[in-house]
Amino acid sequence: MPSTHTIKQYFPFGIVLVICLTPFISSPIALVLGFLLATLGLVPSELNLAKLTKKLLAYSIVGLGFGIQFQQALQVTSDGIGLIIATIFGTLFFGWWAAKAFKLDVKTGYLISSGTAICGGSAIAAVSPAIKADDQQIGISLATIFVLNSIALFIFPVIGHALNLDQHTFGTWAAIAIHDTSSVVGAASAYGEEALTTATTLKLARAIWIIPVALFSAFLFRSDSKKITIPYFILFYCIAIAVSDLIPQYDAIYQNIFGIAKKTLVICLFLIGCGISIEKLKASGPRPLIFGVTLWVLISTTSLAWLTVF
Repeated sequence: MPSTHTIKQYFPFGIVLVICLTPFISSPIALVLGFLLATLGLVPSELNLAKLTKKLLAYSIVGLGFGIQFQQALQVTSDGIGLIIATIFGTLFFGWWAAKAFKLDVKTGYLISSGTAICGGSAIAAVSPAIKADDQQIGISLATIFVLNSIALFIFPVIGHALNLDQHTFGTWAAIAIHDTSSVVGAASAYGEEALTTATTLKLARAIWIIPVALFSAFLFRSDSKKITIPYFILFYCIAIAVSDLIPQYDAIYQNIFGIAKKTLVICLFLIGCGISIEKLKASGPRPLIFGVTLWVLISTTSLAWLTVF
């Protein structure tokens, strides 16, 4: 028979969980809602949130594969392969070095670097199982990325207009330097229709790079020098991309799966938030945010310099 205390925990937890299924709740808000429940002691202690979150993250990433337009992504990738490789792996390598300089937890630093390099929360969700990150490391990384996303949404169009960037240049810059796709779309749509088209296409193309980055991450964080554990969901992610590309007549179904996967990812972030406490945030200190800002400024300035000079 559940205790009164347990019932009091399950009721608000269930209510907020249902609210997160609505279209009005975004990933950052879901993370905050989970954190608020954890702070108020309203998360059922009997639930194994870490195990549940790990499974849901894997399923979400596979579902997101159905939303990748493979041929279009390949075309965009081939047009700017040098810049894409340089910004992704340059950010990862610099982040690896900078995390040590900041004396930041290695996995937290790597997740923030991955989110900065590719596509924010989606990249963190994909890479975290590959490196066996825990909820605390994932939560801190996501919180850092979401804060910077919110800032980018407002300041990028201002900077673009101040520098008189053309639509194509701004769209390319936004896709490279802004973390999450949602913020990329928001900033680019505020700048213009051509900027929006360029930014959205390039950002989705960069999502393909989750595959090599996740595999590279599994190799980098292997626990045994002779054994590499390949995350199984990456294989299914590739299959999802291939199926949607080879059998396009079922696009309506793929888009439904893609939509469900995005909503499942929101639930994942709510559950991750439920595992974060004020004590854990205090223990991590301001270094993750300072580290994230450093990486963000680096990729923003170098990519803009490349686009405007060359």
